[in-house]
Order: sequence, then structure tokens, then C-alpha cells
Amino acid sequence: MTRTRKTPVRSCIGCGRADDKRAFTRIVRTKDGHIEVDPSGKANGRGAYLCPRTACFEAAVSRRRFDAALRVRLHDDDLDRLRRDFEALTDQDATSQQGR
Repeated sequence: MTRTRKTPVRSCIGCGRADDKRAFTRIVRTKDGHIEVDPSGKANGRGAYLCPRTACFEAAVSRRRFDAALRVRLHDDDLDRLRRDFEALTDQDATSQQGR
């Protein structure tokens, strides 16, 4: 008898919706303290998950959820860079979804 593996469930730090880990975009704080978007979802470091929607990103920024989830104090230039990377990744995902 084979055992089925549980699918990893995560919550969005912007809206609080819980879903399969693969439905979210991961933001990671690496060991050296850099904050970056993790498209693979497998990079080493402390992670936070977001729905692939700009509204969730903005909600997380306004509620300072990145600071709490990643245990770091983000500056405005870090948030601007993350916003650009996040939007580029979600736009890329949206165009690849349309091609299916």
C-alpha cells in the first residue's frame, strides 16, 4: 500500500489565502541578507509567499508583512527592486498561461 504525500500548503502574506505552495510566488531572504524573488521556490533561506497579484504585493508592503515574515527591515529601494522583479515574474507567468 503506497502512501500519498501531502501537498505543501502556504498562506499569502498579502491577503491570507491558503493554497498549494506552487500557486504562490516566493520571496526569500538569503543567508547573506539579500532579499529576492525566488521563481523556483527552492532557494535556501527564509521565505514568504504571495499570490501572483500586484494587489497582494501592495497589501504586504502597506502592512509591513515582509519585515515580519522575513525578519528584516526593508528599505524603499529594496521594495522598489522587489516590486519590479515581482511584476516581471507575474507578467511572464500570465503570458505563459495564455499560451496553453
